[in-house]
Amino acid sequence: MSKKASTHEFQAETKQVLDIVVNSLYKDKEIFVRELISNASDALEKLRRLQLTEKNVFDEELDLEINVSTDDASNQLTIQDFGIGMTKDELVENLGTIAHSGSKEFMEALKSEGDANEALIGKFGVGFYSVFMVADEVQAFTRTWNPNGDGQCWKSNGDGSYSIEAAEEQGRGTKMVIKLKEDFSEFAKEDRIKEIIRKYSAFVQFPVSVNGEKVNTVDAIWMRSKNEIKEEEYEEFYKFQSNDYEGPSMKMHFSADAPLEINALLFVPKRNMEKMGMFRNENKVALHCRKVLIDAEPKGLFPEWLRFLRGVVDSSDLPLNVSRETMQDSELLRKLNQVLTKRFLRFLREQSKKEEKTYLEFWSEFGLMIKEGAATDFTYREDLAKLLRFESTALEPGKLTGLDSYLDRMASDQKEILFLFGKSRESIEAGPYLEAPAARGLEVLLLTEPVDEYVMQAIREFSDKKIVSADSEDFELEEIEQKLKGRSLGKKQTKELCAWLKDSLGEKVSDVETGDRLIESPVCIVGGDGMGGPSGRRVMQMMQGMEGAMPAPSVKLQINPRHAIIKGLNGLKEKDGETASLIAEQLLDNAMASANLLDDPREMIARSYKALEKLAASGD
Repeated sequence: MSKKASTHEFQAETKQVLDIVVNSLYKDKEIFVRELISNASDALEKLRRLQLTEKNVFDEELDLEINVSTDDASNQLTIQDFGIGMTKDELVENLGTIAHSGSKEFMEALKSEGDANEALIGKFGVGFYSVFMVADEVQAFTRTWNPNGDGQCWKSNGDGSYSIEAAEEQGRGTKMVIKLKEDFSEFAKEDRIKEIIRKYSAFVQFPVSVNGEKVNTVDAIWMRSKNEIKEEEYEEFYKFQSNDYEGPSMKMHFSADAPLEINALLFVPKRNMEKMGMFRNENKVALHCRKVLIDAEPKGLFPEWLRFLRGVVDSSDLPLNVSRETMQDSELLRKLNQVLTKRFLRFLREQSKKEEKTYLEFWSEFGLMIKEGAATDFTYREDLAKLLRFESTALEPGKLTGLDSYLDRMASDQKEILFLFGKSRESIEAGPYLEAPAARGLEVLLLTEPVDEYVMQAIREFSDKKIVSADSEDFELEEIEQKLKGRSLGKKQTKELCAWLKDSLGEKVSDVETGDRLIESPVCIVGGDGMGGPSGRRVMQMMQGMEGAMPAPSVKLQINPRHAIIKGLNGLKEKDGETASLIAEQLLDNAMASANLLDDPREMIARSYKALEKLAASGD
């Protein structure tokens, strides 16, 4: 090294910038490794582009790569690239000031915006100065690509000045030699540096080696054309990125230029660990900017109901704050969220049509999260409704259908999409509420998960058809006298029996009536207290979040005047009022149970024993 060295003072504002960078700008000290690796990668990329037009490049035989070496004994870290290098003037321009816009403007931006500033990226290159968070001294040995240039050494301890002197026999590129502070000796350890590079710079496009061992061994395949990537490569990348032992069930690889430049590779795992009760899924779609990791688990990149996704999103349009640690532009993040979410929902829609078996496997694992989105996210509710799948009376047990397919099977004069909820298909089919639609040849979707009713209440409508529970008063019935079996009580007798039941059951019912809903069963619950029926009340109970939060339901009871029990009750009420009242109570309890509204069966059980006791006593 030459004995002649020129000493330079940082600009006054630059000293302030250094103080901010070292003491408050970066939260994680390890970030300096990412910044220096990114600078080295940029230098290599500039040289690669230069070589397209310049044939005479110094040290042309050198490979385009980044070499990192650690020295635990001397507490030193070295990062070297064989890129474009710098001249003396470029050293002053690039390392002696804050990029090309000037440190004064940087300080004014910080002062005017304070913590709320969100518009600094691209204006001030402060990444290099992050090294002074951990360094006692930094030396930058460099030589420009120009064969007529010479080697230089830039040196500073970050205290306000730097020196530049000639460095003989310096090869092309830049070598950063970092003498670490005693408190940061961890960054002189090989394993620690490998960990940081794998975390932030695993996909830098040039080889990165630590002490001779290549660290970035997995390609950034999301930046490549889909046509040139094999399935084995996708699976290898997925396993690397998600730490999964098996491959994904689905993948979506797409690029877009507008409204944002995006390269994305998204995966759906085969297993839903949340469904298995192991832990709550966390979105693990890493956010990159030009292959450099910005955030491994960014918040707000996708809606919460897509938290099962894995993969990478890369956008060169991302504005970041000066430390690259957080997204600056919340509006841009929302736009990115919107573009990605719409594109993924379209992908799922395509999969449901082209790869039905694969989609149904996905639905089995992650359908509950799609329902969560349909119930809570108004923005995407219409798209999510097309992805829902349910059992149906039109299909054999175990087969699922979507709302589109339901519409295709509907009669032209059918006004509504019908559904019923129950603990199982068998319990729904055994209940009273299928009788009316079955008698009229209407298809009913069979819902068996507690959230299903809430989802249907949230959607309300699909392709201009109302979605209605078949136990709701909103379900309009047409006359089907020819299908009704048995002789009915007369109108006067039926009216009197309804009045007696209303009086006998008291506040437990809001009304008792007859209707066309029942074919085989004696009674059912159809409405009451303004909640639209059993389905509406169950949704309200779920929204309460705890049992017993709602008062005991006042319901509307509908009776079947053709049923033997009802006709028998009509005669019994005059002969044995006590027994008739007991039967009336039991009929109500049975109807409540069929409607899944009977939370506490103890009273019903006690009453049934009392009825059995009377029956047994009558045989003496």
